[in-house]
Amino acid sequence: MTQIKTPLANAAISNDAQILQDIHLKTKNIAVYQREIEPLKEMIAQVVERSIIYRASGTAAEITNSLNIYFANELPDYNLLLEDILGLLGVFEQVTEIDSFRLLLATVNTNMCRRFHTDINDVRMLCTYVGPGTLWAPDEAINHKAYQKGSGNEEIILDESIIQQVDTGDVVILKGALYPDATPILHRSPSIEEHGGKRLLLRIDTNASQNLWS
Repeated sequence: MTQIKTPLANAAISNDAQILQDIHLKTKNIAVYQREIEPLKEMIAQVVERSIIYRASGTAAEITNSLNIYFANELPDYNLLLEDILGLLGVFEQVTEIDSFRLLLATVNTNMCRRFHTDINDVRMLCTYVGPGTLWAPDEAINHKAYQKGSGNEEIILDESIIQQVDTGDVVILKGALYPDATPILHRSPSIEEHGGKRLLLRIDTNASQNLWS
């Protein structure tokens, strides 16, 4: 059991979207923009009942054009969701200051990544519109030697009581293993299979990412 001296020292968390810029601070490897998505709830509750898997790659302008076409053809009554996704793409473009991205919007009914892990990328944006959000580990909770050995969560996590979870609708940017001179964030997907749960997940990567659709 680890004694916490500076809780959540590796995290930048605020209800101001500007907090996402703090992902570039050397001491931070996760930034969380806490927000309400009340106007979207009725709409996304309907969307999650559909089987959605949409991928796009390119500049923000190219992805925007592709998203507009996709929503016009497949989700014509869900413009508020489209506007929110485009807004988050714009925010990610500002944070990363690059011009090439990959975007995934998908309904998920599996546990995906059960093990706490780091992504092989520089930064990644996530927003879980429906269902439980991503779990992540404060630095104080991690046995890094166990992680490097490929051990399971029971050895990687020193103190399960301080594991954090992003709230539904919040926007998170995760620092990955390709970010220069950084300690990447350890995180995992929530468990949903056991109770038949569903998630509606938005994921945006830079094109520096390698494990894009896992």
